[in-house]
Amino acid sequence: MDRSEIKDREYLYKLIIGQLFYDGYRQVAANLAEEIGMVQEHAAPSDKLFRLFSIAKQFSDEPEKENGESSLFKYNAESMGLDLEYDADIASTAPEPASYETVFLSTHKAPCRSATFNIDGSLAAIGSADCSIKIYDIEKIIAREVRGENITDDQVQPVIRTLYDHMDEVSCLAFHSREAILISGSHDKTIKFFDYSKMAVKRCMRSIRETEPVRAFAVHPGGEFLLVAVDHPTLRLYNIETQQCYVSSNPADQHERAVVDVCYADNAKLAVSGSLDGDVKIWDGISNRCVQTFTRAHDGIPIRSAKFTRNAKYVLTTGTDCSVKLWELSTNRCIVAYTGAGGSGFSDYSAPASFNHNEDYVLLPDDKSGSLCTWASRTGDRKRLLALGHTAPIRDFVHSKTSPAFITCSEDCKARFWYKKL
Repeated sequence: MDRSEIKDREYLYKLIIGQLFYDGYRQVAANLAEEIGMVQEHAAPSDKLFRLFSIAKQFSDEPEKENGESSLFKYNAESMGLDLEYDADIASTAPEPASYETVFLSTHKAPCRSATFNIDGSLAAIGSADCSIKIYDIEKIIAREVRGENITDDQVQPVIRTLYDHMDEVSCLAFHSREAILISGSHDKTIKFFDYSKMAVKRCMRSIRETEPVRAFAVHPGGEFLLVAVDHPTLRLYNIETQQCYVSSNPADQHERAVVDVCYADNAKLAVSGSLDGDVKIWDGISNRCVQTFTRAHDGIPIRSAKFTRNAKYVLTTGTDCSVKLWELSTNRCIVAYTGAGGSGFSDYSAPASFNHNEDYVLLPDDKSGSLCTWASRTGDRKRLLALGHTAPIRDFVHSKTSPAFITCSEDCKARFWYKKL
């Protein structure tokens, strides 16, 4: 047996072990990995072997097409982000988050409670318990702190807008997907829309009054709707233009306790919600009906966050016990559990987990250690910790979708901008 054949067989065994993990035969996969001397952690759950088998079977059953074209590579090879059906063995190309550095420190008069990046990562916004919102020009921060450009303090001032229009802490923020509008939610039971294209803007251009404190919201990728979670079990859908509110026609669709997080898939076909009742629900993006439920997703622990992957095949959830799980929608099950953060027990200040910009890594701030925990998204392998430098619990954590950058918001009244320098 020559060297190339040995390598091919090793790869085949890796696919077999990954398929067994994917299909739920964890003990069988572990035994096989031990028998052939393969490091178990290197075998990510993967459906690639079955996909290759299906393609080969179709090619074998139909060796010739009428148009002369083979169906061997019928699937889309340009899938974006995490996809365990095809790319479980792909090596990470993004920098490990432990190599990021603080490039800017923002100080506020009260604890920082929320942060967000805009769609291209050029702007960020931070909301505080002092009722204020600041919008930052990320390019200005990078120009001086990362590229070392010689510019004056006036030119590098990163705060381009400061907004005041809430009467209580700012609990959630999001940039509109198409227009120069920043949307904010607050414990004062309002949702406000700010046109930040105007230099002198301080107050909102419009507002929606709710009946409960606003916990989270998600902007529809098309920009027409806003999915809202308040301190109540019922999920709301607002038409941004008319401010008309809609809820599911079936009361049984709703959660049993308050909804704490919502997120739209990039293709707008689905939305996901997480609740204090411990359930995660998938919603149809058109009818606003619940189509799938992960009951007791974290063994009944309240949910902290729920996010889609780019291709909308998976959902990343975080429990208030700092447990993180990756769920596959097509099979309605957890396929990767990211363990080792937070020790044990319930945390009042748990932060949400997030992917990095290309979904190679899963990241979660750990209040017990004051560090950022990182895992390889495909295998669940733990990576190096990053000391975050805050002196109080972290309340929000958001990673840019376009670059190696993230923001941490803390009870110590500070927000840190992190970036991977060259």
